[in-house]
Amino acid sequence: MISSIGDVRPQIMDFEEPLALKSGEILSKYQLIFETYGILNDDKTNAVLVCHALNASHHVAGTYNGDEKTLGWWDNLIGPGKPLDTNLFFIIGVNNLGGCHGSTGPSAINPATKKPWGSSFPMVTVEDWVEAQARLATKLGIDTFAAVMGGSLGGMQALQWTIDQPSRIKNAVVVAAAPKLSAQNIAFNEVARQAITLDNEFFGGDFYQHKAIPRSGLKIARMIGHITYLSDDTMDVKFGRALREEALKFNFDTDFQVESYLRYQGDKFADTFDANTYLRITKALDYFDPAAKYSGNLANSLSNAKANYLVISFTSDWRFSPSRSEEIVGALVANKLNVSYAEIDSPYGHDAFLMDEPIYHSLISAYFERIWVEALNV
Repeated sequence: MISSIGDVRPQIMDFEEPLALKSGEILSKYQLIFETYGILNDDKTNAVLVCHALNASHHVAGTYNGDEKTLGWWDNLIGPGKPLDTNLFFIIGVNNLGGCHGSTGPSAINPATKKPWGSSFPMVTVEDWVEAQARLATKLGIDTFAAVMGGSLGGMQALQWTIDQPSRIKNAVVVAAAPKLSAQNIAFNEVARQAITLDNEFFGGDFYQHKAIPRSGLKIARMIGHITYLSDDTMDVKFGRALREEALKFNFDTDFQVESYLRYQGDKFADTFDANTYLRITKALDYFDPAAKYSGNLANSLSNAKANYLVISFTSDWRFSPSRSEEIVGALVANKLNVSYAEIDSPYGHDAFLMDEPIYHSLISAYFERIWVEALNV
């Protein structure tokens, strides 16, 4: 069934004002690609920013040219009459700086060299993304967001918004996120990065000039990541030990259905995602730690926050477990901030935030109904 929001069209915004990055480097100019859904009201009080996770993009909802295969990654949540209702809200999805779907990133042309940035593209952080998103909002005439929302890495951006831009955000919806990565999560990211950088086709990050793609590395990185997004129960129900054929092959080809599935996901990812972008986004995940400059005290890092919060976790998410969301909630409560928390019973692991879960969607719907009432009363 075609998405009820219908066809959408990306837009590009150019920025000439230099952006000083957390790394100390400066981008003299850059562009962001974004999509909008719904209508911005006259008072500009109904804008919602949706921040994307590692593998996603600005294409949050809708289709391109009526093709169901191009459905946005959070389309089940966003659209007319859906939990984030485009009849009420003006929703913005942005491809993060350093991305590979149209925003300035490693595969874009460096104006100084007229060649792809490649290995010379600077490291970017969640703080850098928030600053770039805030500048986009300013250009769109939006002073304050009714809400900033995201899942996983997107949820981390929503949390950072309340720290860096406290006067420009009224609500933060933080789904399946964490206040910082655990050592285990950093380890997963490092193995994925090693798979890419050790690929013979990587060429130190300048593979564009060699007309090459480090496909093997990207494929392995995606396979590793995909395993961590699913729960053991989900994998067991979906695949179990089912064989692709009736008998074992006694070689290193795919005997089991789960092997075939992972190889398919890896191949598809290698065809669509940029290796340098993957390296930088995983590092941005690793670097995210708002409490670091407060001697590890998360509550102190949120001392200037003013937003209302909805924090959501999922029981089977072992990558960003409910206990990590509870850390965020504890820090918010310590600051006497208005926070609602829900731990949703779901078998889908970390990917649960992308699923059409009735209780989860009902909760989002109820929260945004309240935001809508608040927007009307501004």
